[in-house]
Amino acid sequence: MKSTLKKLLPFAVVGVISGATTVGGLQYLNHDSNSTDQSYFTKASNVSFAGMNSSAVGDDFVKAAKTTVPAVVTIKNYQSRSTSRASEQDMFDFFFGDPFGGRNQQRQKQQAPDNMPSGMGSGVIISPDGYIISNNHVVAGANKLEVVLSNKKSYIATLVGTDPNTDISLLKIEEKGLPYLNFANSDNIEVGQWVLAVGNPLGLNSTVTAGIVSAKGRGIGILSSQGKAANPIESFIQTDAAINPGNSGGALVNTNGDLIGINSAIQSTTGYYQGYGFAVPSNLARKIVEDIKKFGIVQRGFLGVTSLDLSNDQLVAAYNKQEKTNIKAGSGVLVTGFGENSGAEDAGLKKGDVITKIDNVAITDFADLSVAVGSKRPGDKVQVTYARNGKENTTTVTLRDQKGGTSTRTKADLSVTEKIGAEFEPLSERFKTDYGLNSGVVAKNVTEGSEIAKIGIVDNYIVIEINGKPVNSQKDVEKILDRYSGNVSVKFVDAYGQIYTRGFKMP
Repeated sequence: MKSTLKKLLPFAVVGVISGATTVGGLQYLNHDSNSTDQSYFTKASNVSFAGMNSSAVGDDFVKAAKTTVPAVVTIKNYQSRSTSRASEQDMFDFFFGDPFGGRNQQRQKQQAPDNMPSGMGSGVIISPDGYIISNNHVVAGANKLEVVLSNKKSYIATLVGTDPNTDISLLKIEEKGLPYLNFANSDNIEVGQWVLAVGNPLGLNSTVTAGIVSAKGRGIGILSSQGKAANPIESFIQTDAAINPGNSGGALVNTNGDLIGINSAIQSTTGYYQGYGFAVPSNLARKIVEDIKKFGIVQRGFLGVTSLDLSNDQLVAAYNKQEKTNIKAGSGVLVTGFGENSGAEDAGLKKGDVITKIDNVAITDFADLSVAVGSKRPGDKVQVTYARNGKENTTTVTLRDQKGGTSTRTKADLSVTEKIGAEFEPLSERFKTDYGLNSGVVAKNVTEGSEIAKIGIVDNYIVIEINGKPVNSQKDVEKILDRYSGNVSVKFVDAYGQIYTRGFKMP
């Protein structure tokens, strides 16, 4: 019974960055992650990435629209067949062929040709020299990204970096003197404030819609469920402006035309607008792009705790049933345990403490905690206020990365598996014998947008060789690619038993 209940308790990672999600029907999700900051949370089953539409109805929407429209672009995502059809299946299905009698072949026939985009979204120019911010899910899996300005001028963009945990990506086109938007302080927005959403929904370029901020700090679960984020941060701006697929990555602006959010998702049972959209706050989005530009990667700080969101009655009841406790639902985040090298534990926090404030900002639920920590980097110090035995206490916690470090890192500091975006598990000798393989490792925890993902490998695909050398363990992969530069050749088996050889340039 205890193991069954455990499966009902989802874990969400409280990292520096956490993702975009949407709210709908509630269900429990088992979230498997190596992160040390976790929380019980729910996910929505009727949520889909789309684009947020926000609106503004003030004295002069015309001025805001004229400022925003030229800085919002269309992004066309071109993918190869192998990446666009990639799907996760059980490892033992790899060699059983297509169990649906040619459905895979039919699916390939239905795919767009190479000269047609697989998907389209929006982006926002944030500097005159061509930097563009968008969503991670808009650019995921692309082998070519085309940016079209509002004046119809087209460019091939370079993907500078992505962060699935916040659903943010940064692109660059080679141009100067471009119109751009300034980041506003999203902490200053108010519920009831008029806003505008600008994007390209359903192929309708430069569409402007208006609405109000209907809520702040929404944690809704889409990044972990649909975006595959390992450490999602979910603290969205919710608006009632009309948005639809294609708005993703577009601008949410105030009536001055300043950027307050990046439209990311909609709540819908149909996949189209039904009333609410969600945007990544501009303060969080700006932190992500600054990290990518300065370090090449996003810097994540962690408290190093597992936690329970006390604001959710269902999660509290499930936790009480599993742990045989009598915790009451309310406000704040309960510390349920610690990871290795936990900064919070070193600072004196204990299991059973309730976190109520970070840097004197109230923490009412997991979304509040997620964004409060998600805006920091390893080595940053935060003031944590917590309740213990009815008394309020405050301590200083030094945030750490997932390896326990307190310093920032660059791409050069990453391990081989971090650079290419996957981990690997060995195949059993019995499996190799049964299927006639002399070597092979199973890809696990493949990161969206990574080099491994770009060539079409997803979780549970089998990598046989790298650079012509057989691999039987993660150490083999690391040995071949450690300090290696240049083109990498990967031989792998897909979910239908087909063998491919694809390549990428070692980052």
